[in-house]
Amino acid sequence: MAAPDFWEDRKSALETISKLRLVQNWTAPLGSMSHRLEDGAAALELLEAESDSGMQADAERSLEWLQKTLGSLEFRQMLSGPHDQCDTILTIRSGAGGVDSQDWAEMLLRMYVYWGEKQGFEVEILSTSEGEEGGIREGVASIRGGYAFGYLNAERGIHRLVRRSPFDQNNRRHTSFASVLPLPDLEESVSVEIDEEDVRTDVFRASGAGGQHVNKTSSAIRLTHLPTGIAVSCQNERSQHRNRELAWRILRARIFELEEEQRRKEREKLEGIKQDVSWGNQIRSYVLHPYQMVKDHRTGMETSNVEGFLAGDIQEFIEAFLRENGGQ
Repeated sequence: MAAPDFWEDRKSALETISKLRLVQNWTAPLGSMSHRLEDGAAALELLEAESDSGMQADAERSLEWLQKTLGSLEFRQMLSGPHDQCDTILTIRSGAGGVDSQDWAEMLLRMYVYWGEKQGFEVEILSTSEGEEGGIREGVASIRGGYAFGYLNAERGIHRLVRRSPFDQNNRRHTSFASVLPLPDLEESVSVEIDEEDVRTDVFRASGAGGQHVNKTSSAIRLTHLPTGIAVSCQNERSQHRNRELAWRILRARIFELEEEQRRKEREKLEGIKQDVSWGNQIRSYVLHPYQMVKDHRTGMETSNVEGFLAGDIQEFIEAFLRENGGQ
């Protein structure tokens, strides 16, 4: 990477950077563990010679950290899918439930942002489509970090919320639904064939919150892939160039997902598998009234700490699902 001509072949450079990041996902924590082990061995020698309660407490904390880190690395070994190591483009869409569903979609997007930040990932909101009265119809976020897609792929599906609606004057209980769709954020080195002539580009003025520039410049971009009808729009950035770049990233991920879905359907047809995906088949329920509980219907795992869960404390549920399903 230090070579002066490193960036002359952009595709090769991106492949090299991708390989480096994959290796560093292992070498960085292993290096930290090695240093802790050396420090622990030195502390053990001193403790054998002379008792020291403070040093012993430090050593015990260090041992706990080592056990936790080792467990995390052992778990990461399970994430062996072809794109598990990739960054993620995460799409949240509101479903049945009107304004409550749009509010729920925004709550979910916020939950995953909190989760990503707690994992030390780089989180960026790429695009949001605001609801009529509140919340969002759709939100798209980029979550970049080691095995982000491998982890978030466990969240794919329908999420149901039961609560007293803040939008209902009678304070009645409502049920809302939103879908969560993680896609691998593919580097340009990964082949996703898109003929630019098949993509229509529309430029328009952004709308909604965003400052004085919003309605003064035509910075928003909408890309429509004509053969599939897939449409992607980005308007969150001031720069038309930046919005175009983000829209292409999302479009590439969604076309990749469409191709993967077609392959899955062909495989299921050959294997005689029928899967019914509907709003009634939620993977997880979040109940705020008449009691508080989050329950994963795939693993049976549940917690009453709904506040903490919505603040991003979801890793335990993700790992439980992946362990039960062999990392897939």
